[in-house]
Amino acid sequence: MALKKLKPITAGTRFYTISSFEEITKTVPEKSLLKPIKKTGGRNNTGRITSRRRGGGHKRMYRIIDFKRDKTGVEGKVLAIEYDPNRSARIALVKYSDGELNYILAPDNLKVGNLIISDENADIQPGNTMPVSKIPLGAFIHNLELKPGKGGQIARSAGNSCMIISKDDHYTQVKLPSGEVRMVLNNCRATIGVVSNLEHENISYGKAGRSRWLGIRPSVRGVAMNPVDHPMGGGEGKTSGGGHPVSPWGMPTKGYKTRKKKNPSNKHIVKRRK
Repeated sequence: MALKKLKPITAGTRFYTISSFEEITKTVPEKSLLKPIKKTGGRNNTGRITSRRRGGGHKRMYRIIDFKRDKTGVEGKVLAIEYDPNRSARIALVKYSDGELNYILAPDNLKVGNLIISDENADIQPGNTMPVSKIPLGAFIHNLELKPGKGGQIARSAGNSCMIISKDDHYTQVKLPSGEVRMVLNNCRATIGVVSNLEHENISYGKAGRSRWLGIRPSVRGVAMNPVDHPMGGGEGKTSGGGHPVSPWGMPTKGYKTRKKKNPSNKHIVKRRK
């Protein structure tokens, strides 16, 4: 999973790096596991922009990923490692012994031909899924559930993983990628290993157009706007705000805590990320 640096024959390729894709074994996705994605442009069901700076980007089809891994006791064989345009990690096409095909998040070092299984007594091998109570201390895991049966929600992007720290009768303490230590129920499932494509964080886009391919539009600073457009806009000559930085709606930003003080999940957090 190395990176390729292009020869700087144009200004756009001077700082451009790209994944080598050497781990990809199949370039055409499985048709039965595809569904279309409707572009939103950051708009919600009422047509209002709720996520700014979205729009454009290359057309994509969604790959249906099995985050639940609930085929207990059924062994599967890895047929291919594929690229997924909707996420930073690679995905693996798995054929189970009952004939069903599924996509799963590919952990690092998962190879074509490997056998995987979701079971309480599975081996501690990359790609196997089991309850966190059965995973040894110090093991790296990904695709971690927070509610039993809901499917993995934590550590799903490239290079991410959690670590099992300690266990008791009802809860297992897990260190999350952010550094937060959190208690999860013993019957929550997780997958062994670190998510694939570890070099993703070192990619340099090299030019503005590459962000546009991903559907990311330009961002304008508040201090560069007029007073009618932003609380930090305007001023005689060039200013850098003057007050505390705020959002366009006046909400303080850069360090302002927005988490609810009485959030019900506070009781599960052993150590904060900061």
